[in-house]
Amino acid sequence: MQDMIYTGSSVATMIKGDKPYGLIKDATFVVQNKRISWVGKSVDLPARFVHMKSEDLGGRVVTPALIDCHTHLVFGGSRALEFADRLGGASYQEIALNGGGIVSTVLATRNATDEQLVTQSLRRLDCLIAEGVAVVEIKSGYGLTIEDELRMLRIARTLATLRPVKIITTWLAAHAIPPEYRLRADDYIDEIAIPGLQQGVEEGLIDAVDGFCEEIAFSPQQIERLFKVAKSLNIPVKLHAEQLSDQKGALLTARYNGLSADHLEHLAAADVAEFASSGAVAVLLPGAFYTLRETKLPPIEQLRKHDVDIAIATDCNPGSSPLSSIITAMNMACTEFSMTPEEALTGVTRSAAKALNLSKQFGVVAPGLVAELAVWNIEHPAELSYWLGGCVLYKRISQLVET
Repeated sequence: MQDMIYTGSSVATMIKGDKPYGLIKDATFVVQNKRISWVGKSVDLPARFVHMKSEDLGGRVVTPALIDCHTHLVFGGSRALEFADRLGGASYQEIALNGGGIVSTVLATRNATDEQLVTQSLRRLDCLIAEGVAVVEIKSGYGLTIEDELRMLRIARTLATLRPVKIITTWLAAHAIPPEYRLRADDYIDEIAIPGLQQGVEEGLIDAVDGFCEEIAFSPQQIERLFKVAKSLNIPVKLHAEQLSDQKGALLTARYNGLSADHLEHLAAADVAEFASSGAVAVLLPGAFYTLRETKLPPIEQLRKHDVDIAIATDCNPGSSPLSSIITAMNMACTEFSMTPEEALTGVTRSAAKALNLSKQFGVVAPGLVAELAVWNIEHPAELSYWLGGCVLYKRISQLVET
């Protein structure tokens, strides 16, 4: 990236404070050595920068590049027929118990070649990049053998060599119980999830550990055994928690100083204070809420009351959230969860960075942080949650690629 002064914009810094969006109008910012050197009012630009090359952004809005902090982006096949079944009245749990759901995607993923998985995954990734996303978390979870799970993470890492994006890889072997381990969930944890985690850490493939804590998946006790090993390996944890029932997974995550608990529709209001004390992020996934036609809302008011950081993500996956538009996820967060446009944008910038342990690099526009920025053809940052998708990105300013 070339060192540059950028003038003629409104910058939504997303720094927490009294000013909505941390918005600076008539702003200028300076990029040097792939980092932000200075940001502020144009009239306050220090003299030491005036010799630099400059670019006028034409009055557009600038934000931190967006972050999708929860996806299952690498998978094979489709579950469109299950979508039709749900429209006909079948529940997510019924489909899973009848051999559909995650297990059907596992079979399709195992049977796909590496080339097929890369090609299919790039289509979804390109949709996110086109909407200003620069950081994407990708989970395993559709292999359910040690080698197939590690293969998913290797493919996820390969995507980062093919596109201008930072990929965070998460070990989600504790996603579902494969047919060969039916009624033997404890054996699966001991023989696949834990030894695979250890091998993946040795190979440098794992940035975090996740699990699906539900009656149709794994119990809190089984997840805790996995978390203990992750802690011993110094790998941070997160959890699919309280999506379909209240298993107290969020509290388990809090006890292990987890990065986040995700979904949280069934998080008890009385448990929010304890969860908040850990500093973990609440990652809400409105795409899954919408697709499954859920009616129980996450405890938004309690999360606000206890100052919990709330992130928003697509949960891009073939079953419960076939969504590859972060802009649409932001709109859904506002319309379904009554979040404000500012909360939604915070959820895909500052809070999403925290959910991935990247706050020192991404998520706000501030001196010292990586110069990963999005420039938008809009007049106010609220428009990002207003549009149901749409092509509002003008360009990225990126340390990953020249645009």
